[in-house]
Amino acid sequence: MPDRILIWGAGAIGGTVGAFLKRAGHDVTFVDIEAGHVAAIRDPGRGLSITGPVEAITVTAPAFTPDEVSGNWQHVYLCVKAQHTEAAAAALKPHLSADGYVLSLQNGLCEEIIAGVVGKERTVGAFINFGADWHGPGEILYGNRGAFVIGELDGRISDRLKALHAVVRDFEPDAIMTEDIQSYLWGKLGYGAMLFAQALGQLGIADCLERPELLPLWRKLAGEPNAVAAKLGIRPRGFNGYDPAAFMPGASEEDARKSVAAMVAFNRPNAKTHSGIWRDLAVRKRRTEVDVQIKPIVTTGARLGVACPATAKLVAMIHEIEDGKRAMVDDNLLELARA
Repeated sequence: MPDRILIWGAGAIGGTVGAFLKRAGHDVTFVDIEAGHVAAIRDPGRGLSITGPVEAITVTAPAFTPDEVSGNWQHVYLCVKAQHTEAAAAALKPHLSADGYVLSLQNGLCEEIIAGVVGKERTVGAFINFGADWHGPGEILYGNRGAFVIGELDGRISDRLKALHAVVRDFEPDAIMTEDIQSYLWGKLGYGAMLFAQALGQLGIADCLERPELLPLWRKLAGEPNAVAAKLGIRPRGFNGYDPAAFMPGASEEDARKSVAAMVAFNRPNAKTHSGIWRDLAVRKRRTEVDVQIKPIVTTGARLGVACPATAKLVAMIHEIEDGKRAMVDDNLLELARA
């Protein structure tokens, strides 16, 4: 019997995953704060269109704003921006069945925030790296496939995790289960720091990573979260060309160069050329996830006695762009490299 799923946040991530699960026959309901987007999804004459080179589909599904939705769901996928996690978790909690769970399809360490609202036992972790962009009401670009990993916070391969795995494979056939979701989440923090750096300028992900003069910067930005993770007893795992081991203490410049080349090779063919962070700043003119996704590297490092100066400077530069005090130019990355 198909799962009855509530997608809370129908933007780039939630909209894409939900559309494919709806097409696969699951009972999918969307919730989003954008009333125009909600109207498009539930309009039989319009629907939710996923475009791009991976596959183009259009689905129609029940969709509501948070103040309109009613009922309870056992399976809730939270897909909002990291800075909205706590408020969204509180808003969806009344709609979560007593035996239900919230799956965090987000960037950063949002599982901890969700667990603080709904309980650790009702929270499931996930790591995702596919590329998608929300282009307007009812329109999402699905630019490329990428890694998709799910895991229980306590490391168990539980029955519910196995059932969830079967469902998410209707979206990403290569999705996997893990006994150590934190290793993937911390791996994404190193790569994520590079994407935040890309958002300081105008070059796309592949072109930015490929700048040879920035290799020392990539080593710093990946090295700092690796050092913090080591203090936590976590060994970050790699994906889609990013190899955390290449940015560990003792790794050579050539190791880092090979990993960067592999990341360039992964990103070069993708229809999604720029990070979602860049789109937040350059296109949507809104604040980014930096304080919830990247700043915890700095604050956790400080608590553990690990200095993270490059990451701290990156956070400050992102805020300067958000506040209109800094232009988005490629030379920003050279400034960051010198800091």
